[in-house]
Amino acid sequence: MPESKSRRRPARPVAEQAGTKAYKPNPVWYKPVMFGLMVIGLLWIITFYITQGAYPVPALASWNILVGFAIAIVGFLMTTRWRD
Repeated sequence: MPESKSRRRPARPVAEQAGTKAYKPNPVWYKPVMFGLMVIGLLWIITFYITQGAYPVPALASWNILVGFAIAIVGFLMTTRWRD
């Protein structure tokens, strides 16, 4: 009985494979900005609580908490794209 032909495809180079990207590290400024945003957001909230709403922006009242969390969350979201 004759053997069937092999169904193997020729190997493609790594650069041609679908869904793969070349490894690129983050820019030098990425890590300091990421950690800086997390710290600034935390300091914003702490300042609001310690001064009993007098600072950082008195006109925002309790919305200062949301502003602080938003700044910190941007920093945390940056961690998902961080490559060392």
